[in-house]
Amino acid sequence: MIPATFDYVRAESVDHAVSVLAEHGDEAKLIAGGHSLLPLMKLRLAAPEVLVDLGRVEALRGVRETDDGRLAIGAMTRHQDVIDDPLVQQHCGVLAHVTAMVGDAQVRHRGTIGGALAHGDAAGDLPATALALDATFVCQGPGGQREVAAADFFVDYLDTALEDAEVLTEVRFPRLDGAWGWRYEKFVRVSQAWAIVGSVAIVRRDDGHVGEARVGLTNMATVPVRARAVEQALAGAGTDAIRRAAESAAEGTSPSADLNASPAYREHLARVLTRRALEAAAS
Repeated sequence: MIPATFDYVRAESVDHAVSVLAEHGDEAKLIAGGHSLLPLMKLRLAAPEVLVDLGRVEALRGVRETDDGRLAIGAMTRHQDVIDDPLVQQHCGVLAHVTAMVGDAQVRHRGTIGGALAHGDAAGDLPATALALDATFVCQGPGGQREVAAADFFVDYLDTALEDAEVLTEVRFPRLDGAWGWRYEKFVRVSQAWAIVGSVAIVRRDDGHVGEARVGLTNMATVPVRARAVEQALAGAGTDAIRRAAESAAEGTSPSADLNASPAYREHLARVLTRRALEAAAS
């Protein structure tokens, strides 16, 4: 449980971090809260030669409104700060709701939203939520800044669209103003463990009907996935259609088999949890 030897660089700015990454290539890794990378290093599953610490880059912290009305959350904003932020609570309550279910109190007070998303673990709670919200990821590298849609950000297991010399600087979320409801349901083997399966449902109610539904699934593939068949079945339907629509939650997924669950059991969980999340969100 001892990491391999590495050099340590404390980044003073985003530009400084980018320059160090560009100099060392894939031998360097960024560290934010440390709850994802450090366990891998202790198990020798990751052995970067250089660690670039973003802990003192204050420009990467905080929540603000963008000119086009979205909420921009700095990548180094800790989970608990996201939960407590009044802008998030007022305009994107589902994000506060899901973030409050991440890990335990220690993780939430130390871990960061950018670190959790850049890690790209499909079993994490936030990737599926970002996907369901159609969030936008802002990345900065030697060539400047670019934006990546959530649908394109998660590439494969623990693999994202971030390039070797890029830093995730902020994530932009839409405001959910109006008659929106939401719920995140997840099934875990023990309290505070990674989700065996999770389902986040976001529903806009329209005169007794479902005006729009968004469903993101946790741990149903190597990347987070949208339950598109469910969303399409519910568009414009009454809330009595939820149970039937939820039966298609596992369509298009490719769940893995491990010690916790078989693919068939994960598909069953996806259907059950999606139904529960949708019923709560629509109510």
